[in-house]
Amino acid sequence: MKTVPTHRVDVDVPQVATPRRVKSRRTSPSARQQRRAAFLFLAPACIMVAIYVVWPIISSLLLSFYNWDGMTEKTFVGLANYVELFHAPTFYTALRNNVLWLVLFMLSPPMGLAIALYLNQAVRGIRFVKSLFFAPFVLSGVVVGLIFSWFYDPTFGLLKVIVGHGVPVLGDPHYVTFGIIFAALWPQTAYCMILYLTGLTSLNAEQLEAARMEGAKGWAMLWHVVLPQLRPTTFMAIVVTVIGALRSFDLIAVMSGGGPFESSTVLAYYMYDQAIKYYRLGYSAAIAVVLFAIVLVYIVFQLRRMVREEQ
Repeated sequence: MKTVPTHRVDVDVPQVATPRRVKSRRTSPSARQQRRAAFLFLAPACIMVAIYVVWPIISSLLLSFYNWDGMTEKTFVGLANYVELFHAPTFYTALRNNVLWLVLFMLSPPMGLAIALYLNQAVRGIRFVKSLFFAPFVLSGVVVGLIFSWFYDPTFGLLKVIVGHGVPVLGDPHYVTFGIIFAALWPQTAYCMILYLTGLTSLNAEQLEAARMEGAKGWAMLWHVVLPQLRPTTFMAIVVTVIGALRSFDLIAVMSGGGPFESSTVLAYYMYDQAIKYYRLGYSAAIAVVLFAIVLVYIVFQLRRMVREEQ
């Protein structure tokens, strides 16, 4: 028998690509030790923040829904504390005074900058002058309040000597808030001055010299060269000033006690007054939550603005 030769036909079969196995990257022992050490170093601070910051905020928020005098059993009242708060005339008086504090407290950053520019000179005796301007910052709020209470006293105060007759600043509902804010501006301006003095020491000397060679001096030098480099310092000064205005308490407690007729009270003092004098801890917690919400809105606004400028 004859064998018939067969022709071999090669057919190209498409090859199916097999997925590659991605090798999992294992963390080295040294990296794990560094991460563990970082967690251990951060743990005490995180625990402290959780105990003294996060938990008080949560507990105040929960307490605002209860009626509690601090001794008897709590009674759940829902939003009754907030309803009463928004119908109380004292709340709107305190809120208006907080806005007034906020507006007038904005004078401290420019005044601090002006004093810092004056003190940023290499002249004889400038260190002694700096210490005089720095002194209000190290004084406590109680001391500042007592000093200005004596200053405003209509019988023997220095204001009576200057004006020629006694002016009852702390006894007049129309003047008391302005008098306390004026007293608070003294240490706050000193604090802003310290911030700006620190910022002036970190200015770029090359930019200043280039601006002088171009003929810039005076206001042009300040506006176009110095202030742009002081933008982070200005941001910090404004944030600290706003927070200080919203949480103002000590000078009001020392100088007026919220009076006369609750005309000088603010949200922080109103909260203290309801909790300590009238044992209304739930109502006081509602005031604290409202004040915290106002501060939180401002902080979020400033953080978004800062992130947008960095981007």
